[in-house]
Amino acid sequence: MASATPLVPLYGSSALSDLTPSLLAALGLPGHPNPLGIAPVANACLLLVDGLGWDLVGQNRKHAPFLAQLAEQGTSISAGFPSSTAVSIASLGTGKTPGEHGIVGYTMSVPGYDRAMNNLRWSLHGPGPHVDLRSSVVPEDLQPDPTSFQLAEEGGVNAFVVGPREHMTSGLTRAALRGAQYRAAFSMGDLAAETIGALRAPGRSFVYSYHPDLDLTGHVRGVDSHAWRLQLGLVDQLATALAERLPPDSTLVITGDHGMVDVAPDDRIDFDREPALRHGVRLLGGEPRARHVYTRDGAAEEVLAAWTERLGDRVWVVLREDAIERGWFGPTVTDAARSRIGDVIAAAHGPVGVVQPSVLSIEALLVGHHGSLTAAEQLVPFLVVAS
Repeated sequence: MASATPLVPLYGSSALSDLTPSLLAALGLPGHPNPLGIAPVANACLLLVDGLGWDLVGQNRKHAPFLAQLAEQGTSISAGFPSSTAVSIASLGTGKTPGEHGIVGYTMSVPGYDRAMNNLRWSLHGPGPHVDLRSSVVPEDLQPDPTSFQLAEEGGVNAFVVGPREHMTSGLTRAALRGAQYRAAFSMGDLAAETIGALRAPGRSFVYSYHPDLDLTGHVRGVDSHAWRLQLGLVDQLATALAERLPPDSTLVITGDHGMVDVAPDDRIDFDREPALRHGVRLLGGEPRARHVYTRDGAAEEVLAAWTERLGDRVWVVLREDAIERGWFGPTVTDAARSRIGDVIAAAHGPVGVVQPSVLSIEALLVGHHGSLTAAEQLVPFLVVAS
């Protein structure tokens, strides 16, 4: 079982939200803090490997020798809460904490709908008709601040995003990554080629490249699987290929958006079959290890007590205001972000997750999960290669 002390993200010093401001400072753009101390450089590439946790790199050294070698000179930084892909990408893309950019989970409540919003797909979550929310929950309105890529372009640095073609016009891309030239990548080799091509473009370049397959493999097979370790080895080759081909005066930074832990079938608690957990709950958001529990009017304290009684030995269960006061979402939480946070927050520290098959049937079948405040989920690599 993990420690019963939550690892509150180190916002302002060594969190994902500090990474792009540090890179912009290293690229010579004035007015940006550089808490990570990245050295001045003409071109910068940020490789985000979905699901690449710091602990996992250390535990699988022989499967990722290049990353393990970098880790000997590198360090870890914290993801942010929840330690979830949409939240972390928004923190990287904006240089802001979840409490500032307002994308506060894998799924979250939005006004006017009785289903949660899936922030990766920018659509309503769960059963029922497909509802694309890009016109009603406009990404540029939900997250109105300039992105790091817009700031780079304004400062004379060419900004590029390299990732899956289907992400090009997604709501999350519009909210967090807008302002960059998007280069679609169709395979791992193509990702490497497009990334190097962007770094070699005329002028100074800031390139963000995203690789999703390690996370998918972990969810389906688990991080203790042969398949996951083989995929990690391929990621190691990707990182090696990029490092070997860096143009002069370029820096490559490799990180992850979260770690991952395996949850056994008996430890996947079925919300649909738990009347005590359902009582007083209007909507369940987030994901199995980091739940936003939206309660019916006046039921927050009752829900808090029921969830604490059922899960309190393996889950941190707190009211929204307590989570905000403890700094889980950052030192500043806007009114907009506050409205999207659950009335009760349930963050797992034991090897457990709360699933809801009636909303997402595959969730109960997945092995690997993330989202909470344990070191295994929070800590991600901060690995630097300079040409």
